[in-house]
Amino acid sequence: MSVLTPPTPGLPAPSFPLWPISVDRYHQMIERGVLTENDAVELIEGYLVPKMSRDPAHDATVQIANRRLLREIPAEWDIRVQSAITLSDSEPEPDLAVVRGSGRTFIHAHPRPGDIGALMEVANSSLEFDRTVKGAMYARAGIAIYWIINLVDGRIEVYTDPTGPSPAPCYRQRQDFALGDALPLVLGGQELTQIPVRELLP
Repeated sequence: MSVLTPPTPGLPAPSFPLWPISVDRYHQMIERGVLTENDAVELIEGYLVPKMSRDPAHDATVQIANRRLLREIPAEWDIRVQSAITLSDSEPEPDLAVVRGSGRTFIHAHPRPGDIGALMEVANSSLEFDRTVKGAMYARAGIAIYWIINLVDGRIEVYTDPTGPSPAPCYRQRQDFALGDALPLVLGGQELTQIPVRELLP
């Protein structure tokens, strides 16, 4: 199958095949057992794409960051780990999603943008994909805060001020936090605390 260019202007064509599909059709395929949890795919900007492979450092960082963040978030928020969220034309599975509610809140539907306080992706081999494709996707959806826990450079990139739906969706602000820095945890427009970056990295 030939590679199709993703619908977001300015993004590079990926090196893997893309299969166009709607969110509703994607849900139908899951409900009917056409796709199962054993299928390593996710819906990204209207296309069914292979999930990125994960190495031990990636998975360990997800666990480290999750445990550290759980110490700080208020009772009305929860953290979902590598679980789906539903956007208008996508259903990605970010490494961490801080959502308003509890585990019982999302029994019948995945969180949508209005439920999400912040998203985090842990990036090593996926760094460019997380910056471009996923960054544009989350900005289009209006996700207020997007972190990339960058294992390549040993820092955390914090993206804010999304454009929302636009011809070239992006985050207008990016701030990088190095090992010696403390990173603000902001939910619902309120800064809750600052977390040392070294406590979120392996």
